[in-house]
Amino acid sequence: MISDCCFHFFIKRFALFAYFEIWLLKVGTAVVTRADGRLALGRLGALCEQIKDLNSLGYEVIVVTSGAVGLGRQRLKYRRFVNSSFSDLQKPQVDLDGKACAAVGQNSLMALYDTMFSQLDVTSAQLLVTDRDFKNKDFRKQLDETVQSLLALRVIPIFNENDAVSTRKAPYEDSSGIFWDNDSLAALLALELKADLLVLLSDVEGLYSGPPSDPRSKLIHTYIKEIHQSEITFGDKSRVGRGGMTAKVKAAVNAAYAGIPVVITSGYAPENIIKVLQGERVGTLFHQDAHLWALDKEVGGREMAVAARESSRRLQALSSQDRKKILLDVADALEANEKLINIENEADVVAAQEAGLEKSLISRLALKAGKIKSLANTIRVLANMDDPIGCILKRIELADGLVLEKTSSPLGVLLIIFESRPDALVQIASLAIRSGNGLLLKGGKEAKRSNAILHKVITTAIPDTVGGKLIGLVTSRDEIPDLLKLDDVIDLVIPRGSSKLVSKIKSSTKIPVLGHADGICHVYVDKSANIEMAKRVVLDAKVDYPAACNAMETLLVHQDLVHSGGLNELIADLRTEGVTLFGGQRACKELNIPEAHTFHHEYNSMACTVEIVDDEHAAIDHIHQHGSAHTDCIVAEDHDVAEVFLRQVDSAAVFHNASTRFCDGARFGLGAEVGISTSRIHARGPVGVEGLLTTRWILRGCGQVVNADQGVIYTHKDITM
Repeated sequence: MISDCCFHFFIKRFALFAYFEIWLLKVGTAVVTRADGRLALGRLGALCEQIKDLNSLGYEVIVVTSGAVGLGRQRLKYRRFVNSSFSDLQKPQVDLDGKACAAVGQNSLMALYDTMFSQLDVTSAQLLVTDRDFKNKDFRKQLDETVQSLLALRVIPIFNENDAVSTRKAPYEDSSGIFWDNDSLAALLALELKADLLVLLSDVEGLYSGPPSDPRSKLIHTYIKEIHQSEITFGDKSRVGRGGMTAKVKAAVNAAYAGIPVVITSGYAPENIIKVLQGERVGTLFHQDAHLWALDKEVGGREMAVAARESSRRLQALSSQDRKKILLDVADALEANEKLINIENEADVVAAQEAGLEKSLISRLALKAGKIKSLANTIRVLANMDDPIGCILKRIELADGLVLEKTSSPLGVLLIIFESRPDALVQIASLAIRSGNGLLLKGGKEAKRSNAILHKVITTAIPDTVGGKLIGLVTSRDEIPDLLKLDDVIDLVIPRGSSKLVSKIKSSTKIPVLGHADGICHVYVDKSANIEMAKRVVLDAKVDYPAACNAMETLLVHQDLVHSGGLNELIADLRTEGVTLFGGQRACKELNIPEAHTFHHEYNSMACTVEIVDDEHAAIDHIHQHGSAHTDCIVAEDHDVAEVFLRQVDSAAVFHNASTRFCDGARFGLGAEVGISTSRIHARGPVGVEGLLTTRWILRGCGQVVNADQGVIYTHKDITM
């Protein structure tokens, strides 16, 4: 497999310096049509828009399109239906003539291309060719001249085989001749017209090691003939068209080994062509020099996970003191390398600022002064906590001389996917070491340099008896889909980041996921609240660290505080601190502030929503309807009201007269946290060491057998110390 750096260097070098002047795009039938045979107008529209963008940037684009036969067949079936009597329809239906389908479909397909391109102020041209045309040197010369004239005028030439008049006896099976389908036609035209890049659009992401539907199949990012030719197992032929992936690979290999780079990628994704232009690693790359990159092989996700598990077992075999020493060594190493870490982090922050990333993300990215020392101290606290591995949680005497123990045990291998925050890497790695788990880390690209140096510092401090592979750092975003398929070697996924990230991961894997999608935290100020206390709590919850998931996003205020002036005092303090306010209907009317577009919104910035409620019951209902079950708080002097709130609010953490910002693993005395879970299974709230453990049962006997339970006298006595 080609490494990230090689692929990006190869594609971006040509894209940025416009060496790929002529692009040839082949659009498969499965891309042009839907499963029912009708045109996929949305995909075609997105395709035309991308071609228009390339055209506007000065690239010369040639298209080879399939789909005419399928479209013609669909239209002729309809025509036969409306012209048939009821008795005709009862008879066996004869297959439609493929050449007639091609004649009807070609006209319809080109009319559609013309309409779509016209809307984008682009002109297209139709060129129909047959196999025998290319046997004529004069034809080939004239073809080149015609295409060059069209490209000079920024016209998009659209090719298709003229199946309607093709002399091929079996146009869907006969592979004789110069070309035998539109994939091989695209490769031939790429050579004839001296294209710089050939892109074959398919209905899958690219070439897989096996059928794409098989979860064990992996996407091959770079095809190396010497490695992959004998390893690949092709799936079924395309549901439509002639060849499917087998034909595409054959055409791609022929073009690539003739000197034209080829990318096979999905035509379903709306931006894939532009992503190829931008150098993103999409689809499968074919290149004549690919074999030279084989030595630049990167370790795959499965290998990383297996290595992490093996290292974790060696870690578990160490004594408690030896595991403690590893953590203390990690803490010392962080402090010793603080200057280098800060240099790399500052480079990430500058790059993020230049890229125009959101302020809240940059805030989470920066390692502020004293942060490394604070992280090191947190690790030392964790190291000095009681060893969590192998603790006897329960001991039961099942029968005389037969004792059962329930003990704590590491989960196995964890996959943590996090955005922006490099300090999360340190906390998570230290918790993994303390809990005896193997770990794979995937941080955001905006923290690439920070994550790399922190990973290096930490793994270097791990002794060879365990191995630095205990903690693997995944550097490619494209590895994530593959990692999420590894439910046989990864035991738990913990995503830390945006709601979009967490939701996407939950829907993309069979591996258990621990985390929260949103941090929509509420503070409810009751009519009985001490207003001075309420002002302190509200300000801290919002202003202390607005980008944190435990920051207040919604302030709920009892309606009586509107008349007593308490609401105005709270709002005045928030405005003084620079907090932008949005409101529900009642608050908007009372405070003259803009209406929030939704109550279910995480600002992660100096902004929040305000709403007025009737009482604590209304506040509870509001939280249940619009909250995220993360952290919610009541400020009240009436303890009966507070108890109702504490008992009935169904969130991971519920506070009375204390800022939501206290919901944190370190502040809870957990040493550190891998995140805050709003799940109801396994762990909830801040997840520290205990949340990364499971249990095992150990039975100690002296030769007992079940033998249909004859002669065994069960005592089931709890003898837990």
